[in-house]
Amino acid sequence: MKCFPRFLSAQDESFFLFGPRGTGKTLWLRQTFPKALHLDLLSPADAYAYNAQPDRLREVVLGQKSKIIVIDEIQRAPDLLNVIHGMIVDFPDLRFVMTGSSTCKLHRRGVNLLGGRACLRTMHPFMAAELGTAFDFERALRHGMLPLIHGRPKPKTALQGYVGTYLGEEVKREGMVRRVDTFACFLEAASLSHGNTPNMALIASECFVSQPTVANYFQILRDLLLSFSVPVFSKRAKRNLLVRDKFYFWDVGVYQAIRPKGFLGMDEELVTGMALEGLVAQHLRAWCDYSDGAHKLHHWRTISGLEVDFVVYGESSFAAFEVKLSKTIRDDHLRGLRAFGEDYPEAQLCLIYGGTEARLRGNVLCLPCEAFLRELCPNALVPEIYSSVKKIE
Repeated sequence: MKCFPRFLSAQDESFFLFGPRGTGKTLWLRQTFPKALHLDLLSPADAYAYNAQPDRLREVVLGQKSKIIVIDEIQRAPDLLNVIHGMIVDFPDLRFVMTGSSTCKLHRRGVNLLGGRACLRTMHPFMAAELGTAFDFERALRHGMLPLIHGRPKPKTALQGYVGTYLGEEVKREGMVRRVDTFACFLEAASLSHGNTPNMALIASECFVSQPTVANYFQILRDLLLSFSVPVFSKRAKRNLLVRDKFYFWDVGVYQAIRPKGFLGMDEELVTGMALEGLVAQHLRAWCDYSDGAHKLHHWRTISGLEVDFVVYGESSFAAFEVKLSKTIRDDHLRGLRAFGEDYPEAQLCLIYGGTEARLRGNVLCLPCEAFLRELCPNALVPEIYSSVKKIE
């Protein structure tokens, strides 16, 4: 995995760092805390030893000089969290950094997440600005931004292996599902809901399982950090809204690897459009987590059919984004944004489209998608270079 500077910043206190495998958590931690005591619970021997005797951690830590302790894959020995909790109380100068690629065991065991004594951070796929000149827009649409995959000579094959690893090593080994083949069928059906609200009844029918089973499968994806939901923005709502979350795979490359292929598969333009929306979604989600202050990603859709793909709302930013693959700007592309602007005149309105020029149509800033992603950095949601773009009627 080639090293690129990441936007994630280290905390001055103990913290959890969650993110699926292949995001570069371990590499970032070794670069950020080179003198820390590193414990890797991916090692079967270490995981067995600490599960059998959690108090061993106290002895190991107190026998070392380092005051920073990094524990990889904490979910493999969840009882360690009780020991860590006690050590943070007894030894305030110690700082623990705990990574995890799954929250399933932590939820299932109901373990103590340190009672608020450690904050939660997330490592996301690469942002385009982190890659600089190494960012390839077309490659990102096809193969995503997963650090483990970036730069591979055969990214498609690597992505298929990545998805297979989660099926084989996580889902099957942890006993999350009874039949892995049924879960694989569900993944393909779920990929058709990428960027939309899943139809539980339809997916259940296609996979020959019950709706509660489908709901459990979606929870497994969330526990494995392989998907995320975008809730509706309903603050000070003036219209009747559809209050249902939109579903996205965590990385557009994972979506591309899972979606059905073949003669009767999805229309390629539709696939590319949903991939573009997913690519923007994961960038905005990363921006929210990496920026100062509390920010959340939402969507907005009315019962009458007006919608905005994404709304970023937080302490320092309030902006609405519509994403279109088209290289031209049409009035119907702006209908949802304009309606949102009527209800929320404080919001900045942006159309992210497939063209090459930044334009201003009325009160809507129209930005080329590739350039927007390249320039998107924490704490600067819409770069100032767009403050004086050419206005068109």
